[in-house]
Amino acid sequence: MFFRQWLRAPLKTASVVPSSPRLGRAMAMAIPPGAEKVVELGAGTGAITRALLRYRVRPENLFIVELNAELHGELTAAFPNSPVVCGDARQLPALLAEHATFDGRADAVVSSLGFLSMPPALVDEIVDAIFASMGPAGTLIQFTYGPRCPISRTTRQRLGLRSRRVGFTWLNLPPASVYVLERR
Repeated sequence: MFFRQWLRAPLKTASVVPSSPRLGRAMAMAIPPGAEKVVELGAGTGAITRALLRYRVRPENLFIVELNAELHGELTAAFPNSPVVCGDARQLPALLAEHATFDGRADAVVSSLGFLSMPPALVDEIVDAIFASMGPAGTLIQFTYGPRCPISRTTRQRLGLRSRRVGFTWLNLPPASVYVLERR
């Protein structure tokens, strides 16, 4: 199914295969220990979701966002104890406001969005929405197939963010790095 989604919309689906369990574990382990309310953006087929639930997040505290309606349906069936919404990451503050459990705020956002294949203005809108939906100690965990942080230096400076690479896995197709972004 994942490959079929990529064939239909290659610019909206960042990879031809789901993320590996190793990448999922690296993403989960990058969530700060105090983070309770977690958002996952671009959950796809749920590969990262499973790792988040296995290692770090209680089902009711994981807010799953997927833009693709077909994948959203699959995620809703696969993760019945977590809120799953079909929505655009640029609308994250509004999506969170609609769910009482989250009170419009998250402690961390885990993103599988393909920032490298998006126009820079779209990436900026999404990153703005992510940090607008978190308090001052909020953390963004993002993976990338590229050689450096997929969020531009300009955007990081504008928002006062620092980034650090916290993981790398060869056992993913393609190999991927995990970055943590936080306010300075």
